Amino acid sequence: EEQLVESGGGLVQAGGSLRLSCTASGITFDDYAVGWFRQAPGKEREGVACISHKDSSTFVVDSVKGRFTISRDNTKNVAYLQMNSLKPEDTAVYYCATSEGGVADLASALVNEGFFELWGQGTLVTVSS
Repeated sequence: EEQLVESGGGLVQAGGSLRLSCTASGITFDDYAVGWFRQAPGKEREGVACISHKDSSTFVVDSVKGRFTISRDNTKNVAYLQMNSLKPEDTAVYYCATSEGGVADLASALVNEGFFELWGQGTLVTVSS
């Protein structure tokens, strides 16, 4: 069964850090690009970061640039989202998703969820002020 499972969410104070993990099963992980998305209460889901399947090139959106880092370990079938200097506005459910064969443009993929076929169930991140 193809599956993505996110973990690592929780409650943290503003300025703190969390590392989210996205563990894949049932897929050849290094054939897939990985994206992280988030959905804050009352808002639409938005793309946060993306990493390619070939050369692990990355893209993060401006709102988290310099604070969030996406990475992957293909030997463990895991992708990570390291989140530092967290702000209350980062509070959201965070989802990972995979795109088979990768994506041609990481930035464009994050604004078009149709590129991603497989999604996890999400993990809640709450940042207190």
